[in-house]
Amino acid sequence: DGKVEIWASNTAPYSLRDQLAEDLGISKERIKVHILSVGGDFGGKASLIDVPICYFLAERSGRPVKLVLDYSEELLAAAHRHPAIIRLRTGVEHDGTLCAVQAQVIFSGGAYNAFKISPEVTILGGRRLGSYYRIPAIYVETYCAYTNQVPCTQTRTPGSPQIVFALESQMDIMAGELGFDPVEFRMKNLLTEGDPSPMGEKWRHIGVQETLKKAAEASGWGRSRSPKHCGRGVALYERGTPSGKASAAITLEADGQVTLLTGVPDVGPGFYTVAQQIVSETLGTAPDQVRVRFEDTDSLPYDPGTGGSKSTNTSGHAAYKAARELREKLLAVAARHLGCAPEEVRQARGRFVGRGDKAIAYAELARLAVAENDGPIFHLTLYEPQDEPLVTAFVAQVAEVEVEPETGQIQVKKITTVHDTGMVLNTLTFQGQVDGGVVNGLGFALMEETPMVDGRITTLNMADFKIPCTKDIPKLATVLLESPTGPVPYQGKAIAEIPNVPTAAAIANAVANAVGVRLFELPLKAENVYWELKKKL
Repeated sequence: DGKVEIWASNTAPYSLRDQLAEDLGISKERIKVHILSVGGDFGGKASLIDVPICYFLAERSGRPVKLVLDYSEELLAAAHRHPAIIRLRTGVEHDGTLCAVQAQVIFSGGAYNAFKISPEVTILGGRRLGSYYRIPAIYVETYCAYTNQVPCTQTRTPGSPQIVFALESQMDIMAGELGFDPVEFRMKNLLTEGDPSPMGEKWRHIGVQETLKKAAEASGWGRSRSPKHCGRGVALYERGTPSGKASAAITLEADGQVTLLTGVPDVGPGFYTVAQQIVSETLGTAPDQVRVRFEDTDSLPYDPGTGGSKSTNTSGHAAYKAARELREKLLAVAARHLGCAPEEVRQARGRFVGRGDKAIAYAELARLAVAENDGPIFHLTLYEPQDEPLVTAFVAQVAEVEVEPETGQIQVKKITTVHDTGMVLNTLTFQGQVDGGVVNGLGFALMEETPMVDGRITTLNMADFKIPCTKDIPKLATVLLESPTGPVPYQGKAIAEIPNVPTAAAIANAVANAVGVRLFELPLKAENVYWELKKKL
């Protein structure tokens, strides 16, 4: 029938459909994407490079084609974070006031310039340079180079960990040269309410100073260090909550069961749980009466998928809008049975209450509404934001390390993370993002490396490619500064791509504080610490 059917482990099926249709020169209506179990993903599974290969092989052979990459093949040929060379020149007055920043950032895009448009990564990363500091003049050049290496792609907070490592390391260097405490130096230069960012954003509810103050307080910043060769380091980061178009459909059954159809595949970070909460809270029903599921790309008009810390602010808003529009229908039915106007009906503890406390239970109202509709109520909604959110989220991290001078080995003892969060919709999933992000940042800082020989990666197994294990994880302390200021339903803010970013800089600053050695390259390897210490002798 001319239909192209795709089964893929992909986090953005509608984007996959649309990009493939454009590349093949066919209508997107001819393409139907089904989502298989996605598993772990921090960016690479939003790409489509493998799908065209299968398409052309299937077209030529007239047979279905299946492509499966194992762990080693993924490391060898699939998506990686962009390596970067960053040069910073920063002007600062003798009193510690920042006055100008000039930056050149060169990313390696790898072969084919990546699975996703690399200029997007360079622009996103460049915009984060100094975004939370008061910098009167800033000039940033970003480049993405084609190289004969593994293609690179968006990876948890594209471009930002590299840039923040450079910037926050330099902040400590300048503080030391001018005789300032690192926290004091940052506080002097952070944005306050009413200040535009260096890139011109005019945010409301700027809480970066409060975030840093709380991090210093919670970590015991300023207390004497003991034992010897221990140190503390601090780093900051800022990230907004992206928005975009999305769609959702909601169905109400006679027994009160609600099914939310979303365009977001379930990849594990907790969106389905949060969407369930949004719908149940809006309708006034129990969370276990709400099911969330994904079908295929024929089921809804569009959804941007998972990525960019935007699911709750896009697909979550679509779910919220669908639930509100269903609630309006229920209020109209309730008003007729309670003998009042719809605007007089209020929700209270699973009941819809009219004048004189006359009420009807949610379950009974659902039965009546479905009966009046002659069957389950189905409602499709499209969400399109009117304005970009004028708020952002801040994080401050303090790392405590101990360095063994005889070997250069770095042991991270504790990481304290403070988030300016908006309202937390689900404590468990939120904390999971924070802890997972910090451990992700720990691996980026200390061990994750893909060395190459003749353009080929040599760490192709778990013995050679090091990632943090249970024994590597330090004590993690989290402080959440909640406020009803976020743009997502019920005033939340993004979290997924925030806690991993400042970790490398905080650890590098802690190492410098502990033993006086400044490393300018990641990962922070023991051998590099050792040789730098030898140079000091």
